[in-house]
Amino acid sequence: MRRRLLNRCFACLLLAAVSPAIPADGREAPPILVTRQLLERHGLEVGQQLALAPNHDGRGAAEFRIAGVYEPNPDPMLLTANRFELRMHLPDLIQLTADPGDPVEADSVDAVNIALHDPADAAEVGNRLRNRNPLLWTHTTVPGAGQTNPFVVLDRFHQAISIVTMLGSTAFLLALMLMRADERRETVGILRLIGFSRPRALLEVLFEGLLIAVAGAGFGVVFAVAMEGVINAFFQHRYDTVLIFV
Repeated sequence: MRRRLLNRCFACLLLAAVSPAIPADGREAPPILVTRQLLERHGLEVGQQLALAPNHDGRGAAEFRIAGVYEPNPDPMLLTANRFELRMHLPDLIQLTADPGDPVEADSVDAVNIALHDPADAAEVGNRLRNRNPLLWTHTTVPGAGQTNPFVVLDRFHQAISIVTMLGSTAFLLALMLMRADERRETVGILRLIGFSRPRALLEVLFEGLLIAVAGAGFGVVFAVAMEGVINAFFQHRYDTVLIFV
């Protein structure tokens, strides 16, 4: 049933994009919400009435009113997809898509979403449901839950790359500091000749290196923050989404 329902909803979206407004028949049309992308791309307006139908030929059309606009949840799996979607009340959706020849279809469901007070209890709740009915299949949608989540693998890959980068850059900077210290022997010798004690001369070299390191780190942080905003702005404009990329 769910697959047929999704196919019918897709047909509704197509008709919502191309069907003209039709006059009301004396009763207020049921409200729907449309995505910002659908509203902007097809020139729709809040308050406009649309004819939605479960079939591409327009049979069984019903009248709905655009009550508002919403931003679809950013989903990396739908990055390149056009988010031409809408939301309506469940009774309206059932009335629009139910098959009159199958009276049981309107009262049948094959998927239920459950919001838990504590998402950490998802595994325990799933086990309880499966114990009560072995035919039930449970799956958590909490980000990061489950070892098969591809974004968990990607996140761990990024963490590994960051650790390797930090270790490599630390070793590289250590080598540079040793080379820098070797080059400063002449300067330390001059400081010693003009009366600087050994601890004071070493402290001066250490302070100079620390000052340069702090300035370089500060520049790196500012550059990273600036580029983060530029990268996000570019890709959000490119894919018309509010997804945070970096």
